[in-house]
Amino acid sequence: MAKAIGIDLGTYFSSVAYLTNGQPRIIPNAEGQSFTPSVVAFTESGLLLVGQAAKLQAAANPRRTVFSIKRHMGSSYEVRIGNRNYRPQEISSFILRKLKEDAELYLGEDIGKAVITVPAYFNDQQRQATKEAAALAGLDVLGLLSEPTAAALAYGIHREEANTILVWDLGAGTFDVSILELGEGIFEVQAVSGDTRLGGDDFTQRVAEYLALCFQKTHGTPLPDDPKIRQRVHEAAERAKISLCYSPAARVSLPFLAWDSYGSRHLESELTREEFEGLTSGLLGRLVAPTLQALRDGSLTPEQIDRVILVGGGCLMSSVRRLATQILGKEPYRYIDPFTVVARGAAIYSGMLLGLVEEVVLLDVLPLSLGVETQGNLMAKLIHGNTPLPASGDRIFTTAQDYQTSIDIHVIQGERELAGDNISLGHFELQGIPSAQKGLPKIEVALETDVDGMVHVSAKELLTEHEMKVKVPSTKMLDPQEIEKLKEESQRNEEQDKEKRIRILAGIEANNTIEAAEDAMEEARHSLSDSQLERLVKGIRDVKEALASGVVDEIRRRCAELRRLLSGISQGVARRDVGKEEPLNSETISRDLAQTMKSVGQVY
Repeated sequence: MAKAIGIDLGTYFSSVAYLTNGQPRIIPNAEGQSFTPSVVAFTESGLLLVGQAAKLQAAANPRRTVFSIKRHMGSSYEVRIGNRNYRPQEISSFILRKLKEDAELYLGEDIGKAVITVPAYFNDQQRQATKEAAALAGLDVLGLLSEPTAAALAYGIHREEANTILVWDLGAGTFDVSILELGEGIFEVQAVSGDTRLGGDDFTQRVAEYLALCFQKTHGTPLPDDPKIRQRVHEAAERAKISLCYSPAARVSLPFLAWDSYGSRHLESELTREEFEGLTSGLLGRLVAPTLQALRDGSLTPEQIDRVILVGGGCLMSSVRRLATQILGKEPYRYIDPFTVVARGAAIYSGMLLGLVEEVVLLDVLPLSLGVETQGNLMAKLIHGNTPLPASGDRIFTTAQDYQTSIDIHVIQGERELAGDNISLGHFELQGIPSAQKGLPKIEVALETDVDGMVHVSAKELLTEHEMKVKVPSTKMLDPQEIEKLKEESQRNEEQDKEKRIRILAGIEANNTIEAAEDAMEEARHSLSDSQLERLVKGIRDVKEALASGVVDEIRRRCAELRRLLSGISQGVARRDVGKEEPLNSETISRDLAQTMKSVGQVY
């Protein structure tokens, strides 16, 4: 009896496995195959086709056939079929439902729960969309598991020796890198990286473009922009790419590909492996940066990697295997099925969640830092990237305006210093803050992310203990391409971002110091001598001039001078007011100044 199943919901192929006697087993689909094409089609009569049946009719029905929907998960993209639009979740649910029904047919029982794998770099919207697809298919998601982590589980579940392994997962639509520590039943993810817009489909597209060029050279006219013709060329390109994994050359023959007034047009071409590698060298180069980033994040060198595991059909390309060897200095492990290893790992994890696999602990990590936007468009990180999941973080903030009774909490994910350069996960408003001068209210903001990488937010005003809790809504659907750029951009702009942050903080410090000085001067004007007033006015003017110059050291120096002046004046006022019936509120000067400095960089 199957008590646990795992699903690898892939861009090009999907597969499902179950756990029996502690071992993962692949469930064949109704057609007897180990994996199912992630293709959905609608016939003119309205019949829904999924898997191999959909793929086989694609050339004849390209406008009503959907490929690679996984690349659009979590976005606002919709597929127009006939008179109806379909969201990516709906298309994915058709694939999941077939996998579920095929599993039920094979196992002879109802299946209601599953672990589903996702790319390590899927963000909150993409993970939530995957859960929605599962719900539409009638599946309760036990958990979402990163694909490289699933591969590592399948590889290391029965290994006792300690190992540091690096997993390259080049699927049809995404590329993931994960580094894990394995030993004594513990699987701890050390670092993750990747490129969610790079996969085997991109290599296929380069071949398709090459074939289109061959057609033009042969016939002196461009390949017709006809969906049926383009689909035939794409399928031929895919076959050629696969053939080149095993052979030095691939022959392409597409008779009667097009017709015109001169008759039929055929496409005959041969592509060598060397030519293929030349066409795809740019794509191959994009595998390097995420790999080096993962090593940096894990504070590791290639020599410290004990084993390299390649996952996904893209890793069958000889150029990919050769590059992995060049970067990491060792031959990849060959004794693993790259097509089914992820589903096997998902089945193992489902067994772990149901208590069927003992003495195994999986520690996954958060791929990108989580935080909130603060004054000056700065990001305050509450949970740093590569923190083991589940994870949480909190920080005390205050208000930026006098008598402010609400704040907008903007949750963001990424590695850049400026909030606007990161991914926006959503906003929510905390109301009911007691009316007070800025800097006095205390608001505790906490972020929590579970093992699936889903984000939960809470905000509490500490005086009244008024609290709000939300799950970050998908208020803005994001292009997955934004994620892949974040670490690369963070690394490239690290010094520039630090300089921007320093300038912004200096500006906040200057404005707050000026405001505190002007408020104090207004309140104590009748108690200050002309000399003190002149020095305050000059001190404020000096800070404003320094602020206009943009020179950080000068801004800080002038702010420090003004603070010392304020401190000296406040102490003098306090001494003069001793014994008076109505003492001036000189402590306000010091309090405002102290609160201003404490709140720099931490106010909304």
